[in-house]
Amino acid sequence: MSPLATRPDRITSPAALQSARSRRLLPSSAAFAGSAAAFAALYVAAGAPTPLLIIFEQQWHFPPWVLTVAFASYALGLLAALLVAGSLSDHIGRRPVLIGSLVVELGAMLLFVFAPNIGWVIAARTIQGIATGAATSAFSASIVEHAPERHEKLATIITSIAPAGGLGVGALLTGAAIQFSSHATLIVFTALAVVMAVGAGVAASSAETATPRPGAARSLIPRVVVPAAARREFLAGIPVLMAAWMLAGLFMGLVPTIIRDLLGLHSGLLNGATAFVEPAAAAVGGLFLGRLTARRTIVVGAVGVLLGTAVIESGVATGVLALLWIGGIIGGVGFGASFSGAIRTFAPLAQPHQRAALFAAVYMIAYLSFGIPTIIAGLLIGPIGLLHTVLGYGIAVILTAALTLLAQHRLTHRAPG
Repeated sequence: MSPLATRPDRITSPAALQSARSRRLLPSSAAFAGSAAAFAALYVAAGAPTPLLIIFEQQWHFPPWVLTVAFASYALGLLAALLVAGSLSDHIGRRPVLIGSLVVELGAMLLFVFAPNIGWVIAARTIQGIATGAATSAFSASIVEHAPERHEKLATIITSIAPAGGLGVGALLTGAAIQFSSHATLIVFTALAVVMAVGAGVAASSAETATPRPGAARSLIPRVVVPAAARREFLAGIPVLMAAWMLAGLFMGLVPTIIRDLLGLHSGLLNGATAFVEPAAAAVGGLFLGRLTARRTIVVGAVGVLLGTAVIESGVATGVLALLWIGGIIGGVGFGASFSGAIRTFAPLAQPHQRAALFAAVYMIAYLSFGIPTIIAGLLIGPIGLLHTVLGYGIAVILTAALTLLAQHRLTHRAPG
């Protein structure tokens, strides 16, 4: 039986039981649904600034490389939080980490509302990344632990598709707000601030699923911890995570600039809708391909990322928006499948007290791949041009996806039986 099925992380200590009885808590099914919704909301907020950044560039007249820094500062803040606080909830409990993170996220939303220049936007993005990074591994563990036994597989699928789906929905809603309102920033981020407040309330009203244990201060020392039982799969999964999240960085970070500068189109709604395509397809792919085995899902996903990126490259080279969308759909399904398959492979290999640390390691690889290549691309736009930058980025994604297929093939043929 897998560690997920034994459920030793439920509230079992007398002190925890007494604490649970002393306050009114949400039923486990409601806590599961509420935690999943709050987790997705974090990523809706992360995707929301994407169509606005190109508007800020036009208003405040900063160079294109600053736009990619503004986009990627979120990922860097998230990485810093994962390295420092990724396993903190394994020691002090999920609830304190989640409540604190959502309150900080609320503050970042308000900072967006009142930002007078790009420096403030970068600060808001960084704070947002820190809040999301601190919450991500805790939420991933909490969702799995709150899930009713019949929904354990669904819980692992949710933790893998919510980030991608949330990014896409956030970009789409902001694009619509830009198209139909002159106060998009105020509308979007005020609404998200309210959502974060509700999410903090859900976290406060949910039962604690982790038993506190010593070592909280020591856990804040930056390090990456992968349980021994998961290390072989994790190493083989690194190219999986890299290819999927590099593609997401290409689509979310550079698509608005591609649409404006290479395709000559100017529309907030079009920017938002195009940025929505890839992560939305990722969420759908991760959900519906969950019936396949985890290994097969990874392989199907890697093929999708490879083919989708090739079609995107064709669309960029020929200036055909339809190819950009088609490639985004194919690559998005590949993203969702490969990332979902990786999570389903890793999660059962960690004991309950190791889950947050494992998820922190997974998201560290993911967001390094999401942020760093995008910053490099932004710096290359000036010297070599946008077209050559995007084509080179796509080639890197294709090669990484091919490495994924090789790694999975070698792992399969080395496995017993």
